[in-house]
Order: sequence, then structure tokens, then C-alpha cells
Amino acid sequence: MTTEELLEKLNEIQKYKCETQTLEIKAAKLGCPRRLYDTLSAFSNQEEGGTILFGVDEENNYAECGVYDPQDLQKKIVEQCLQMEPPVRPLLSVAEKEGKFFVSAEIPGADLSERPCYYKGQGRLKGSHVRVGDSDESMTEYEVYSYEAFRKKYQDDIRPVPRAMLSALDQTLVAEYIIRLKKEKKNLSALADEEIYELMGITRDRQVTLNALMLFGRYPQAYFPQLCITAVALPGKEMGEVGQAGERFLDNQRMEGTIPEMLEQAIAFVRKNIRTKTIIDPNTGKREDRADYPVTAVREAILNTLVHRDYSVHTEGMPIRIIMYPDRIVITNPGGIYGRLRVDQLGKLQPDTRNPVLARALETLGITENRYSGIPTIRRAMADYGLRDPVFLDERGSFAVILYNGAAPDKPLPDVQLTEKDKSLLRFMNVPRSRQEVVAFLGLQSPTYAMQTYVNPLIEKGLVRLSIPDKPSSQNQRFVCAEAAEEKYKKYKNE
Repeated sequence: MTTEELLEKLNEIQKYKCETQTLEIKAAKLGCPRRLYDTLSAFSNQEEGGTILFGVDEENNYAECGVYDPQDLQKKIVEQCLQMEPPVRPLLSVAEKEGKFFVSAEIPGADLSERPCYYKGQGRLKGSHVRVGDSDESMTEYEVYSYEAFRKKYQDDIRPVPRAMLSALDQTLVAEYIIRLKKEKKNLSALADEEIYELMGITRDRQVTLNALMLFGRYPQAYFPQLCITAVALPGKEMGEVGQAGERFLDNQRMEGTIPEMLEQAIAFVRKNIRTKTIIDPNTGKREDRADYPVTAVREAILNTLVHRDYSVHTEGMPIRIIMYPDRIVITNPGGIYGRLRVDQLGKLQPDTRNPVLARALETLGITENRYSGIPTIRRAMADYGLRDPVFLDERGSFAVILYNGAAPDKPLPDVQLTEKDKSLLRFMNVPRSRQEVVAFLGLQSPTYAMQTYVNPLIEKGLVRLSIPDKPSSQNQRFVCAEAAEEKYKKYKNE
């Protein structure tokens, strides 16, 4: 950070008087704070890192108090950084303003393969933190595990199930699968079935695997009661709203069985609870029955949750959930995005696969293509139906897809002048974007500067809306081009 950037950051703090997802403020007027470890960990464990700025007293209305000794402060900051695992390498900067000195420590995000970064004095489980808004919160045991699972390439889909015997599997389904394998892979045709079981993840060290139970089990939920799907259809647009007769649910079902069976049941549930409109073609007079959602998009969304959910011991007590509201379907599965992929890259880059053996088996069974085409298929099907883009949310320990059954509503807009940068940003916000995604798109380093200079003016003009309007500073906040703005400026999309 240059001297000018540090002074600009001080001005921003005086204007907004708050900490952010990537900014922590410390006074350090009388000495170096004794425990920076939580913030060092939290900033290191997020992609964009963060900045700790010393010399501003948050408790005294963000007064610029200056630091006690910039040289000694930098030394003690580095000492604390070396207590982290992996060690944190801060970029330290000093600036003078009105006879007072201020210090900034820019903390880079650790590589995914090195996370979680934690304070060695507390150990990995207790010393790992994550940034939530302007606070540092302890990571859950599952969050710590998820990094380790990616780093060590755990294969939870083929973990042995000690209680399960081969008799727990439908031998007819297993035999059909083996025939398919031998036909598809000539090198397997000469092997005994027991060898193929081990090679293809049906057994592991002669024990039945979770993969085999979820594909061929007579009743997988006898071993994993919550590896199922729960589905409800609600009368209102929010959970807790009741219908005219006081009913909480219009429909409520639990889907069990193998993955193919649960997929079939879930699609049937959605079909039963969505409305079907009758449309008459004005040119031909022909009648067409049209459902609220394209079944193709629904099927791909549900299948993705079954294939890519987390099957570890940490989440085996959590079912997949389908919630049907009058205006949308929300499908949630345990386990966030696996690996390095970000939400904005879904469907554009080849992802890491959490359950490679399971995905490969479903491909052999003809249930999925296993070509990373699920997200593009959902987007294309919704667009062809004239519906809003699907929304994908990656939150702490879960992933959700939201399908809306209506087109973007028209709203009157003020006659505003847009710069080319504004138009480009609106096109980028055609789908919900996080602060970090916006900052990266603009090529800036300061989220506060990006918001103040580019995003807030568009919000004030009604061209950008918040996904969580009642919590502007939420870490889960997303910014999206207002539907009316998208319609009015659609000509810019193809420029």
C-alpha cells in the first residue's frame, strides 16, 4: 500500500466509520495489540485477504490517535505473524498525517492448499478463524475438515461402512453394473467380480462402501438415516407463513432409497406441486400446457446436489432440502463448493470433483454425463423458458440453487447517464455478485473504494439492488443489476 493509498484509507474510515470484511481497525496508541491472531487467521483464510490499520481508535468514534512507535509496532506485528501456521507474510506500510504515524498491515490470502491458517498456540481446530462481516469467528469443525479433505484428497464417497455386508446390496443391480463396466472397459472383462468390486469402489478392503450403498443398496437409510431428501411445498413466500386454512405445508415428503430412486421421487414431487398453465398460440390456435419450471433445470439441480453433496461423517446427519415457495424453488445440499472454484466460475471452468468414484459410476449407469454440463444446462433451460437466471449461493458449509418461476418484472427507471464502466459493471452484475467479485472485476484493491465510487451510485439510481437489503454489511450480501435496469439497458449486453 502506498502512502497515498494509506491516507485515502484513513479518509474512507472517517467517512464510513466502520470495519468491513477486509478491514480491521486497531488503535495501538499505547502499544501493539497483544492478540492479532484471530484477525491474521481470518484474513489469511479468505481469498482476498485483508488489511489491519493501526492508529485509529474505534471506541472513540474512530478518532485518528496515531500509533505509539511505528518501528516497534511493525516488529511486533511480524512476531505475531510468525506464530501462525503457515507463517503470515504481511506487507507493512507507514504514513504520517498531521504529526501522527499510521501503520497498515496487508494480509494476503493463503493458498487453498495451505488453509486453514491458524495460531499455533491454540492448534488447528481452536486457532482457525473466518471473517464474518467485521468480526472474526472461530471456524466450525466441518470448515476445518473441508480444507483438509481437499488438501489430502479424501474420498468420502468410497469410505467403508463397517455394518454393511454384501447382502445389503441389490445383487441384480450390482450384476447389471458389472456387465456395463465390462462392456465399457475391456481391460476389466478378464477380472473376477471381486477384483472389480475393489477397483471400482463397490468394496474397500472387502468392506461395502458408501458409494455402493447409495447406488445399489436395498435400503441405504438403514445405515445413514439422513442421507435422504426432505421436500416441502409452502403456501407463502417465506418460511413460517400459513395458508388460508392455517396450513403450514401444502405438501411434505421424505425421499429415501438409492440416488436414482431419490432423484425420481424428487422430480415427481416437484411435478406434483408446480402449476401448469394452458397457453393458446395466437397464430395456430394450438393449445400448449406449460409448467412453471423447465423439468430439465429441476432435474439437473437435484442431481447436482445428490452427486456433489458432502458425504463425510461431518455431514451425514444432514439431508438435502427442497423448499417450494409460490415464486421459487430452493434446493440446498450439505457442503459448500469444493476446491478452488468460485460461484461466478460455475459452469465456466472445470471444477474439482468431491465424489469422483460416485460421479463416474452414475455416468456408467447413464444417469449423468459427468461432463460438467449441469450448471450450463440449468442456465440454458431457464433462459429458454423466459425465466430469471438461477441464483447460486455458497455459504458456510452449504450450497444452494434458487430457481424462480417468473420473468424479471418491469419497473420504471429514472433517465440516467451511464459511463462505459457503469454499463460494463451492470452487465457483470447480470447475476448476483459478492463484494470480492466486484472488486476483482474492477481491478481494484480496496472494497470500500469500489463500493463508494462505482456500486453505491448505481444503487442510489435504482440500477443495482441488494440481495439482503435489510443487512447492507452482511458477508453474504450480493449485488445484482435491477431487473428493470437489465431490460432498459439490454442493448449494452451484446456490445
